[in-house]
Amino acid sequence: MYPTQEEKNKLFAKYGKNEKDTGSTEGQIALFTARIAHVSKHLKDNPKDHNSEKALVRLVGKRRRLLDYLIKKDILRYREIIKELGLRK
Repeated sequence: MYPTQEEKNKLFAKYGKNEKDTGSTEGQIALFTARIAHVSKHLKDNPKDHNSEKALVRLVGKRRRLLDYLIKKDILRYREIIKELGLRK
């Protein structure tokens, strides 16, 4: 199921400075990761849903741009978030 407000607050509390810090790079990356997981599951059940497929590609691109930004700003934070979320390049 799509992340509820409570789940989003938990994500922001864990990866951001606090649950009200919705703009931090790490919090946004964590939220995009949760949304990508949701859309991926949806596409496994509905392979002909091309609009969701396009949305998935868009979400992955946004997350990639945020990760690239984080590499440039702080490589240690990048490595930490990659390890915690289990992402790979």
